[in-house]
Amino acid sequence: MNILFVSISSMPDMESHSISLDLLHQLRDKGHRVYVVCAVERRENGETACSQEAGFTVLRVKTGNNKKANLIEKGITTVLLPHIYKSAIKKYFSDVKFDLVLYPTPPITHCDTVKFIKKRDGANSYLVLKDIFPQNAVDIGMMTKSGVKGILYRHFRRKEKKLYALSDRIGCMSQANVDYVLRHNPEVDPAKVEICPNAIEIRDMSVNPEVRAELRDKYNIPRDKKVFVYGGNLGRPQGIPFVIECLKKQKDNPDVFFLLVGDGTEFKKLEAFLQAEQPKNALLLKRLPKEDYDRLVAACDVGLIFLDHRFTIPNFPSRLLGYLQAKLPVLACTDPNTDVGKVITEGGFGWWCESDDTDAFGAQLDAAVAADLPAMGERGFAYLNEHYAVERAYQTIMNGR
Repeated sequence: MNILFVSISSMPDMESHSISLDLLHQLRDKGHRVYVVCAVERRENGETACSQEAGFTVLRVKTGNNKKANLIEKGITTVLLPHIYKSAIKKYFSDVKFDLVLYPTPPITHCDTVKFIKKRDGANSYLVLKDIFPQNAVDIGMMTKSGVKGILYRHFRRKEKKLYALSDRIGCMSQANVDYVLRHNPEVDPAKVEICPNAIEIRDMSVNPEVRAELRDKYNIPRDKKVFVYGGNLGRPQGIPFVIECLKKQKDNPDVFFLLVGDGTEFKKLEAFLQAEQPKNALLLKRLPKEDYDRLVAACDVGLIFLDHRFTIPNFPSRLLGYLQAKLPVLACTDPNTDVGKVITEGGFGWWCESDDTDAFGAQLDAAVAADLPAMGERGFAYLNEHYAVERAYQTIMNGR
């Protein structure tokens, strides 16, 4: 089968591991011919080119800047992207007939690209719905439903509905996401909406006590504390003001140490707080290379998930999988609409509280300090194997073929 995967990621190393790449590896290893269209942003100084890499045909398309770009530049890039992609596909893949086109969000503006492939080749289409835009932007104040920004909202909402209509099947991150899509888009056929969560090639990323001690020494992390680590984006979706309030309230807690690793629009806000308050039990690091980050996470005790309390859409953060792979239990502080907290608590590998209650955070922190963390980490690893192995995602996608 000829499969086209359309993404805005840059994918510089097709042999490395990520949620998207692990799925692509699975498709390749099952004997499918996989073609990838991905972006080369203007800042990378690359040109549109097609090459053979690690058993994939990869078309890298020059686009405007999207990551770490201001809202105007990001918006222009998002609007132009489908036209640029469609033109590149016509030029480089004119002699390829695709059987299936796979496309994760963001963005939701793949409509024209998907429509073109479906019409030209009669391909089936599968939307991997990783986030629900534009409502997520409305929730955290980046967009409004009225006024000037309301024009943008209505434009993207039309694109969202069009993408759902174009998609033969829609894979959602969790049951709460399935329910949300159907509740807010009653025109969508329920039969084509299913759970197809983020999934990875399962690897045991835990480390032994000796390596753990070496890593803690390397980064000046105390050996005798329970280390709570957050890794990933540090932006509006994470509700950084709440994170700061939690750190402030726990700054004299002698049992815990907080490690925050990442980058994003709110990084400087966190940095300013830590410089002003000088808590002895917190450390902020800029984003690390993936291999270094994975090893550092494994040297910690509990993984943290933060989501802004204003969200009405049920986000399901992919960083959960990284924590489980390192055999860390998880403490999630989120809005009440996502079901990630339910998954964690019912799975027996962590704790949950709402992300507007610092007292509740403190109580869950105490529970974590007193818990048998290695045993909970093993339960989380078992849950990962049962629910988030890439083979399961592959079977879900292929079941409709």
